[in-house]
Amino acid sequence: MSKVFIIAEAGVNHNGSIELAKKLIDAAVDAGADAVKFQTFKAANIASRSAQKAEYQKKTTSKSESQFDMLKKLELDINTHKELISYCNSKNIMFLSTPFDHDSIDLLNDLGLEIFKIPSGEITNLPYLRKIGSLGKRIILSTGMSDIGEIEDALDILFEAGAKKDNITILHANSMYPTPMEDVNLRAMVTIGNSFDCKFGYSDHTLGIEVDIAAVAMGAVCIEKHFTLDKSMEGPDHKASLEPDELIAMVNGIRNIEIALGSKVKKPSPSERKNKNIARKSIVAKKAINKGDILNENNLAIKRPGDGISPMLWDELIGTVASKNYVMDEIFKTKKPSYK
Repeated sequence: MSKVFIIAEAGVNHNGSIELAKKLIDAAVDAGADAVKFQTFKAANIASRSAQKAEYQKKTTSKSESQFDMLKKLELDINTHKELISYCNSKNIMFLSTPFDHDSIDLLNDLGLEIFKIPSGEITNLPYLRKIGSLGKRIILSTGMSDIGEIEDALDILFEAGAKKDNITILHANSMYPTPMEDVNLRAMVTIGNSFDCKFGYSDHTLGIEVDIAAVAMGAVCIEKHFTLDKSMEGPDHKASLEPDELIAMVNGIRNIEIALGSKVKKPSPSERKNKNIARKSIVAKKAINKGDILNENNLAIKRPGDGISPMLWDELIGTVASKNYVMDEIFKTKKPSYK
């Protein structure tokens, strides 16, 4: 990844509608994201009929609806996947989807996906990790709700299954929707990178965009962020998602920070060089000076512009003899003054 890889996370914000899914793809394209990501699952494979919804889901969906029923309405079948992949190809944006069960891993692999996203909830799912590790694909691993030891265990399983370290990017994450600022703990992202000597990034569930931009400034190579067409829509993730104009602002902010980071070399930039002589100062005549006068603090001053002898050479000039007449404010240009 030569630049920050920005994933616009559509997730399940399509509400089961392929037309809405396509509008989400359009919004991701308009924002300049590198990829748009959905979620692939079979409700029967990932949740029992008695499974409870998360508290944030209870607030954003019908209280009488079970997690199973909620997920069932949000499934995308194989034909929908094919149509969305084709649509993404026509729009020149990468299609991604997170698989939540073994059948979904097979489906996405058969469809030719080159990047597999492991969600935070599967980081302790050994068979799942082993299956994805065996594919030989690039992997993005989210780490919400986990500690360093659990990340290490997951990586060991992926490596043993055949995954290559260079193909793995680990995302720091917090699995509360939305994430309170006091729980972001963004420094942990850098800890992950240092601990495992790996590419790292951030999967964000905060309400704003500032944490994503800060993550890039701290070295993130991948940013994932939920987005929607309208936060007021019914569904589990809309309220914790960005709207299109916010997504645009996030991508633009990341790209600007990306450019601003530059290199590690401290030197004058091309744009500021023209200001160098204007802002800096030179040694000048404080008053009229005659040829042969001794130069001292009484007849020398320091003023703009900076195209004469630098004030850093002040000590070298003091005590020397003026080689010519100077009028007040005349800049000293002589590099090698004569000494009495």
